[in-house]
Amino acid sequence: MAERIAEDKVNEIRQAVDIVDIISDYVQLKKQGRNYFGLCPFHGENTPSFSVSMDKQIYHCFGCGAGGNAFSFLMDLEGYSFQEAAVKLAEKGNVKLDIDSSSISTRNSLPPETQQMYEAHDLLRKFYHHLLVNTKDGQHALEYLLDRGFTLESIAKFQIGYSLNSWDFVLKFLTKRKFPTEVIEKAGLIIKREKDGNYFDRFRDRIMFPIYDRNGQTIAFSGRSLGADEPKYLNSPETVIFNKSKILYNFHLARPQIKKQQQAILFEGFADVIAADRAGVENGIGTMGTSLTEDHVSALRRNVQSITICYDSDHAGIEAAYRAGNMLSEAGCQVRVALMPDGMDPDDYIKQVGEEPFRKEVIGASVTLMAFKLRYYRRGKRLHDEGDRLLYIEEVLAEISKLDNAVERDHYLRQIANEFSLSLEALKEQQKQIFFNQKRKDKGANTNRTAKIQLQPITKVNQLKPAYYTAERRLIAHMLRSSDIAFKVQELLAGNTFNIDEHQAIITYLLGYYENGYSPDPSAFINFIHDEKIKRAVVDIEMMSVNEEIGEQELTDYMKQVFNYQKMLKIKEKKVEEKEAERQGDFVKAAKIAMEIMLLRKSL
Repeated sequence: MAERIAEDKVNEIRQAVDIVDIISDYVQLKKQGRNYFGLCPFHGENTPSFSVSMDKQIYHCFGCGAGGNAFSFLMDLEGYSFQEAAVKLAEKGNVKLDIDSSSISTRNSLPPETQQMYEAHDLLRKFYHHLLVNTKDGQHALEYLLDRGFTLESIAKFQIGYSLNSWDFVLKFLTKRKFPTEVIEKAGLIIKREKDGNYFDRFRDRIMFPIYDRNGQTIAFSGRSLGADEPKYLNSPETVIFNKSKILYNFHLARPQIKKQQQAILFEGFADVIAADRAGVENGIGTMGTSLTEDHVSALRRNVQSITICYDSDHAGIEAAYRAGNMLSEAGCQVRVALMPDGMDPDDYIKQVGEEPFRKEVIGASVTLMAFKLRYYRRGKRLHDEGDRLLYIEEVLAEISKLDNAVERDHYLRQIANEFSLSLEALKEQQKQIFFNQKRKDKGANTNRTAKIQLQPITKVNQLKPAYYTAERRLIAHMLRSSDIAFKVQELLAGNTFNIDEHQAIITYLLGYYENGYSPDPSAFINFIHDEKIKRAVVDIEMMSVNEEIGEQELTDYMKQVFNYQKMLKIKEKKVEEKEAERQGDFVKAAKIAMEIMLLRKSL
């Protein structure tokens, strides 16, 4: 069992870290007023509704309702236990724990089999790297890499290794260290023969490139053949810990530079990422042998807004760049495209032309997505031919119609007009026709879907809440800011409770928190609560805008709304009793109840 972290240490950790810094490792935040906003990491969205308060050290999503402090953020996003989150935050805040933090692994909450997969990959990564740089067995592989422009610094940074030319070395290596054969197979490190049921190593006599998750944990490998063996690159299969449609190669190393430069360079594969890093482009990331996916786009959009695509210059690379550019642009990213000379990929260019030209003449000379599309639509067309020329202009006008910025539209329309000696007014007119035609098509395509939606019962999300509900929330907001107000409200309640159970639960927690001698602090109070639903409700109330101080009249008005609702309920009960008395012919009792109802109404 993991050691318990003392409460004073938890408070020390909380005070040593800034929630904005913690969340910025996962979400690109921009300051708006007193708070920071970004795209919520807990649900998909294109418009930022995720708010982080530096003053209160809490976060809240107005879209999905997620909320909490730095501890709960890591617990919800990474699946950590409270102690695991505390260890991570202690590392971030340079807080020395009085316990053996190794007893609290950040993977303790994972199933044992999954944890073993991580450990097996980590062990093999270290061993493969050792074989490459320190042994005679790996000497030929090391020379192969050095001959192809790799440096010892790159080999060390990316932990490149070598797998022995053996059918069962990995199997013996891991089983000797008590890893179950079934787990090694599920991790994709060995393969089972169908004919005899025996196992053999997946990677043999290959240069090994480790693949990491966003936290820097080894989750897979890509092995490159040294000669003519096929396939040239052999990748780990998808497993519990490796999903190539979600992984961006080098993201864990590039993230600090991406944050610093506020830009990411997107490559097609890890060889280009490593070559670019060697050339001084340290904010490079790559997809893992797959086209850009929605998961990739979502991960990028949360962390950065400006992305430069640097793909191969062959037909497949250009098509992939076009698709990726559209996906990123639709997600709200600012997209540029770095253009490679014909027939070259970034790795080739750096080897043949040089590192500085790559930085300046390729990455530095990248063009806007629209400028790239102007080149894209030219391919295969003879622009001196009237038919091809008109088709090109129509395709380009359709793209220009999608631009939101009027200045951008005007810029590219003038460019087309000048190039083909056309009337700017005529181009603008045709562009508007294309825009409205497309709008009509989109509207028609959505008609059936809209009709279906209208058949469903409409639920008002932001219904106007009753006065007592709002009064209770505003009272809690002030109670969270002042223990004096909290105890005063308790005194005014005089044994009564709030009308909403959730609200009553909050003040019960809050009074206990203050009675233990704690001061008002939203982030600390959240740690005091054990119920996740209540935590979220507290964060939601904390993000409300209320006056710094509450006056006597305002307090009285709120309390009146709380009690009035209880009186209204009492009146309803009394009316039922009155009717029952009349039904039984007990008119004296009915008159007495009627008097009680009248007094209750008068007190309202």
